[in-house]
Amino acid sequence: MKKNWKQWAKAAAVRAVKTVAQTAVATIGTSAVLGEVNWVMVGSASLLAGILSLLTSVAGLPEIKEEGAENA
Repeated sequence: MKKNWKQWAKAAAVRAVKTVAQTAVATIGTSAVLGEVNWVMVGSASLLAGILSLLTSVAGLPEIKEEGAENA
């Protein structure tokens, strides 16, 4: 089955950006409760989450239908 790489890259990027934002919000919230926001920790945790999201997307994205799958 042939993948539309441009469509996959766009969907994976959108998903990764959302994951980075969610992780940043959660990390900032947790840090604020502890008294001080550690911006290095927020940045590194968010970046790692984005990378993990992209790696997970390699296994497949439900948003992207593969050719021939619409008839299944």
